[in-house]
Amino acid sequence: MKTPRILIVSSDTGGGHRSAAKAIADALERFWAGKSFAVRIIRGLEEAHQITEKLARLYNWLLRNKQHWVRYLYWLVNKIRPETRDFFYKLCFNYIKELFDKWCPHLIINVHPHTQHFLVRFLKEFNLLDKIPIVTIVTDPCYGFWRAWACEEVSLYLVASEDARQQLIDYGIDPEKIKIVGMPIHPKFREANEQEAKEVRKAFGLDPNKFTVFVNAGWIGGGNIPKIFRELVRGELNIQAIFLAGKNDKLKQEAEQLAKQAKFPVKVIGYSDEIEKLMQAADLMISKLGGLTTFEALTCRLPIIADATTPPMPQEAGTARLIVQKGTGILLQKASDIVPTIKSLLEDSKKHMSMKLAAEKIAIQNSMQKIVEEIISLLPESKKDQINVKVTTS
Repeated sequence: MKTPRILIVSSDTGGGHRSAAKAIADALERFWAGKSFAVRIIRGLEEAHQITEKLARLYNWLLRNKQHWVRYLYWLVNKIRPETRDFFYKLCFNYIKELFDKWCPHLIINVHPHTQHFLVRFLKEFNLLDKIPIVTIVTDPCYGFWRAWACEEVSLYLVASEDARQQLIDYGIDPEKIKIVGMPIHPKFREANEQEAKEVRKAFGLDPNKFTVFVNAGWIGGGNIPKIFRELVRGELNIQAIFLAGKNDKLKQEAEQLAKQAKFPVKVIGYSDEIEKLMQAADLMISKLGGLTTFEALTCRLPIIADATTPPMPQEAGTARLIVQKGTGILLQKASDIVPTIKSLLEDSKKHMSMKLAAEKIAIQNSMQKIVEEIISLLPESKKDQINVKVTTS
């Protein structure tokens, strides 16, 4: 009997979709030990065609350099709906056909809004739609996300909240196809106890007992966070900081120079696959409001100072409202406010603790186990009784 093949379709537009894909692949292995799945992760936009790859790079360039322009891109894409256009489907057709010829999956998991429509259309053309289920896991947790997430022919939608469920319904998705399971957070993201946090800080060469601020410039490395960091290093604060530059070598070099001017210890890091350790080492995170990043931090019970110096992108505005309403985050309206904002939390330990406790109430527990259970339920019965897991990333 053949090993069931599961295809996970993602993209490196920002870091959230990539993290979600890896979390799902690893969760299949963790929660279904002793079962056999061949799991393949592809970067749909980057691999399909050089034009779609350039569009993905354009999006990342905007995130890094012109974050305030993304709202206009959001409006334009929602209006034009490129994911429904013949032009783009024809560009991607040969890639999809070759993929299915060489590695036809038994189930498809989609974690990006602009890839599922092409896959659905291909399956319909080849009469495979009723044979190969498509599960879409929405990585935007709140109302206001990309219209492209909605595709009527998707077999099952897994979302983080009632808010996200309602957005899909308003986009025309059958409510019976939508289940609320929480965000696809890797199981490695969890709250560290005090001793564990001290050990992580020590491993980074930091004082294990000092209040630690994690400045997160994201996977792409940029946006408004470097400006906020420049304000932070000028402050007279009894803290230590970790700065994550992501995949931006120039930013890492600039941050290292700024760190020399700081009046408190600063550890500068480039790209890392251990974001959970950075979060577990920290008492506070300064970050853009990426949907997955925000919930990874909440799962680690990490309070957030969220970049609102540029109004949050439309798909992230709901997350901004959520963390403020629930009391686990503060929106930073001006970069120059960062030092007094941190000072206020240092002076009011009760407020800081209340933010940590509030984080605990937002994240749905055991979300990855629930996601895996829903995925497995759609596999044909004959494909559920194998051994071991194989994961390949192209």
